[in-house]
Amino acid sequence: MKIYRLFCVGLLLLLTESLAMAQQSDSSQTKAQKAAAGRFVESLSAGSYDNACTQFDKSVRGAISAQKLGEIWTALNVQSGAFKRIQGIRRESANPYTIEYVATEFANAVLDLKIVLTDSSTIVGFFILPHQDEQPYVPPAYAMSDSYGERDVWVGSGQWRLPGTLTLPKGSGPFPAVVLVHGSGPNDRDETIGPNKPFKDLALGLASKGIAVLRYEKRTKVYAIKMARSKDCITVKEETIDDALAAVILLQRMSGINATKIFVLGHSLGGMLVPRIGLADASIAGFVVMAGASRPLEDLILDQMKYIASLDDTITGEEKEQLEKVARQVSRVKDESLSSQTDPTELPFGAPPGYWLDLRGYAPATSAATLNRPMLILQGERDYQVTMEDYRGWRISLAEKKNVQFKTYPKLNHLFIAGERKSTPAEYQTAGHVAEDVVNDIARWIFSQ
Repeated sequence: MKIYRLFCVGLLLLLTESLAMAQQSDSSQTKAQKAAAGRFVESLSAGSYDNACTQFDKSVRGAISAQKLGEIWTALNVQSGAFKRIQGIRRESANPYTIEYVATEFANAVLDLKIVLTDSSTIVGFFILPHQDEQPYVPPAYAMSDSYGERDVWVGSGQWRLPGTLTLPKGSGPFPAVVLVHGSGPNDRDETIGPNKPFKDLALGLASKGIAVLRYEKRTKVYAIKMARSKDCITVKEETIDDALAAVILLQRMSGINATKIFVLGHSLGGMLVPRIGLADASIAGFVVMAGASRPLEDLILDQMKYIASLDDTITGEEKEQLEKVARQVSRVKDESLSSQTDPTELPFGAPPGYWLDLRGYAPATSAATLNRPMLILQGERDYQVTMEDYRGWRISLAEKKNVQFKTYPKLNHLFIAGERKSTPAEYQTAGHVAEDVVNDIARWIFSQ
């Protein structure tokens, strides 16, 4: 549940669907689009929000005011630290548009500002993503490449069909299998953040041990524009749960897979939603919760922002003002008068009221206690996003369950990557891998069921 991924949920201002990507050659148009993207970010960093708004295409002009753009930029600076510089710009084609990814360095994180432009260099889309490092992925040492193969698959059907990857152990099987369910935001199938790909690590590691793994692109990444058009109707069911259930069905129909040994592994928001996924499908054999929140989502948002603002031991006036605003928005989520008519600007990150109403009263750990299937709860002790307080919530609610196991890892962060001292957003920009102990513990648990 990376803080900037949570941020993306409410700041997908104007979105474009993911289409086939291809590199474009350098041209005068290319230079103009690159310059326009850089100029937009420079206007934001200078506080010139009116100038930034003039760059919006006439087809979307008026969808966001200069004031709202300023609020977004201020909140981003509170969450990620003060803006420092533009590191670079890379481009992709999404015909008929061009996408410029502006790698933007803040004090505590590097983020990609994804800017979608027309041929005339006007902006039709803008949103915030974790920075994707261009360095090639290097598999972890525990991935035995000669013991598995990978193939492309499609999860679901119809308008929400999603591209995915099945990592399948070599041999005749049938193999136990795991569906990986993402955290917040428009994640890819690898749950990429900076140079790190925790879901790819898990897939290669578990497949090396004889467990098939299915991972897929998140709906909010592949069908961004469709999701944006229906944002007032979106809940975690549409965002996450429906596709996780479709992935389970796909595995059940595959040859070489043991249909009675299909597990769901949820990370962050995915872990928080494991009980809902389990209650929706009684055929799932068991569940792994990795850094799943047991507290209300809105409380985590405020705690994360407070933590990040405190990293430099100073709370500026601007940070204090933003934190007070978010605290008011969190209170509004909890207010009994919250309804479908509530103005989204009164709520965290501008997420629609229906999203929050759907989560009202949902206690993940309490719901998990109603599942009569095995669970494995894992937590990194250095995780500042989903903390040991959340882990204790699972332990308390599931203490009497004989088929639930718990484990924490003193040196691991939210991505289950090892580090030292206090975990920070900047840490996610350092390349690492999901700890081998985590892969071993998950594999051992699955084979024991």
